[in-house]
Amino acid sequence: MKKTTLLILTMLAGVFNLTAQELETSNIPNPVVQQAVSQLQAKYGQSQAERIKRGVEQAALLWRKSDGTPEQFSQFVIDSYEGDPVKLDNLFGKLSRTFEILNGYNLRMTMELKKPLDLNWGAIEPIDEIVGAFNSTAHLTDDLYANKIAFIVSLNFPNYTLAEKTALGTTWSRKQWAYARMGDIFTARIPAELKQRSSRITIEAEKYISDYNIYMGQLVNEKGLPLFPSQMKLITHWGLRDELKSNYSNKQNGLQKQQMIYAVMKRIIDQTIPQEVINSDKYTWNPLSNVVTQKGQVVSLKQEPDTRYQVLLNNFNVTKEFDKYYPGNPTYLQSNFENSMEIPQADVEKLFRQYLSSPEIRKVGKLIEKRLGRKLQPFDIWYDGFKARSTINEDELSAKTQAKYPTPEAFRADMPRILGELGFTPEQQAFLQSRIKVEASRGAGHAAGTGMKGDFSLLRTRVGSNGMDYKGYNIAVHEFGHNVEQTITMENVDYYMLNGVPNTSFTEALAFLFQKRDLELLGITENNPSKRDLNILDNAWSAYEIMGVSIVDMEVWKWMYAHPAASAAELKAAVLAITKEVWNQYYADLFGSKDEPILGIYSHMIEIPLYLSAYPIGQLIQFQIEEQVEGKNFAEEVNRMFTQGRIIPQQWMKGAVGSEITTTALLNAASKAVDNLKK
Repeated sequence: MKKTTLLILTMLAGVFNLTAQELETSNIPNPVVQQAVSQLQAKYGQSQAERIKRGVEQAALLWRKSDGTPEQFSQFVIDSYEGDPVKLDNLFGKLSRTFEILNGYNLRMTMELKKPLDLNWGAIEPIDEIVGAFNSTAHLTDDLYANKIAFIVSLNFPNYTLAEKTALGTTWSRKQWAYARMGDIFTARIPAELKQRSSRITIEAEKYISDYNIYMGQLVNEKGLPLFPSQMKLITHWGLRDELKSNYSNKQNGLQKQQMIYAVMKRIIDQTIPQEVINSDKYTWNPLSNVVTQKGQVVSLKQEPDTRYQVLLNNFNVTKEFDKYYPGNPTYLQSNFENSMEIPQADVEKLFRQYLSSPEIRKVGKLIEKRLGRKLQPFDIWYDGFKARSTINEDELSAKTQAKYPTPEAFRADMPRILGELGFTPEQQAFLQSRIKVEASRGAGHAAGTGMKGDFSLLRTRVGSNGMDYKGYNIAVHEFGHNVEQTITMENVDYYMLNGVPNTSFTEALAFLFQKRDLELLGITENNPSKRDLNILDNAWSAYEIMGVSIVDMEVWKWMYAHPAASAAELKAAVLAITKEVWNQYYADLFGSKDEPILGIYSHMIEIPLYLSAYPIGQLIQFQIEEQVEGKNFAEEVNRMFTQGRIIPQQWMKGAVGSEITTTALLNAASKAVDNLKK
């Protein structure tokens, strides 16, 4: 999973009374704006008329009484508008350098301050949380408005809507795209106090999730027998899910283990989990009956007090405070897709619902049922039997990875070999390795990019005292894919303002491509003539699962906006109802059971608002890229595609694979793959 720096995530819940100054709107009368526009158009001519009008109007929209009088505004735009193309390009270069310095060093400082929270450094002290929640950039935007840099940008490099970028972007040069991306920087004025409080909420949410571990050795079945190793500790939901997946190859008691894990998940979702069994090995717990014992004696423990939903509610309460500062006051549900993903929310939802309803995916489900030799159970949304590793005992894989990677440094030392296996040249191997640092994560693992050239990206995964087990290795390969993208799109893209990818789905796509090659990168080859068909089916089934989760995420946010005063208990009831509704609509017919809550287990929904849609979009992109690189040099194709940088998603896809994002290609391929395996 990618660790994203979302602007809007964090702070303690509660009413936030904004001061009159913070709610201040533009004080520039329209006649003053139009006069300045006319004066500049008369000076520079009709060829710049649209740019002048757009720039002056946007600067006026952001101007406040504290910035100066209408007369001072008028004089500022006349003096600060740059109509000479050569001088404008020079201004762009200097501003790009400025933002690279500000972004790069502030991001690095933030990551350094948060290390006690993110890395496995032992117990978290109160001061670690205070320091980790400190937002060094909270007042930066205010300062950039105060010294007029923000106004110089908005005046000379106007913002374009997604619709405008879509209509005009195909005719833009790379420089015009870079200019447009600079215009995306200043579109709203958010109070520094709100940003700072938002940071505190994000840290609280991250800590809640990173500390949510289940001691699997303390779980027992109805006979009082443990099923898991005594030292196994799994984070929710990632660790629980991955352990569930690993048991498809366990013919002895794998199904019983999976059913127990699902029971744990349901207790987490409906909050009937005893509080004292979370991140503790003090008690023995039967998640099926919810009976807790200590030294053989039954004890009564209180259940978790809807904390999961309070954390989600805290994120919502702070996030919606940002809405009022954006033109037209869109909800975060809208703006996250429109401005961050740059695909309208309605389009994403339509894409997912069509996929979830498709007859092709039901063919895949019937095949899985046949392969399992039993009726599907709810947790089979994570069926892992199409992968080569599903036939290999995970303990054997862990023994191999622990011997190979006893420390984070050992994985970093092996990066050149891994890259070489993927087709990267020796020069590229050395360069990429020099820009990536590996660290032992406290949580499940994540990748963190950099904000400037010459800096390094961070790869974090769990590394135990015995070394990196297979789960940690699998995550490390995924995060390595993120790091490669982060390095390529920072160091090799032609303009700093175009660094990165269109949205997080694209970095997830490359991470998935790395992750699916984890066994061959470990030296385990698969000589299966059906390998391609199996890979297609694995992708298709995984997309089916995560699209349902994403629909739940979107529906929950719709509900929260419709019920802004809801309590955590009310939100919990709503989430449970939504998960069951989505399940009944898109899964019950195939699985043969109704009202299953499993789609509500994802930690992303609690920790990172509306991030989940990036995964299924990423899987669709991954499949289309996979088809593109088939028979070609993987590294060369990756470099070609990802050096396009941060243009809008559909234009990026056309440049990369020749078509827009679609579900049709994957569904058709999955249907054919099922037919091939039946032959």
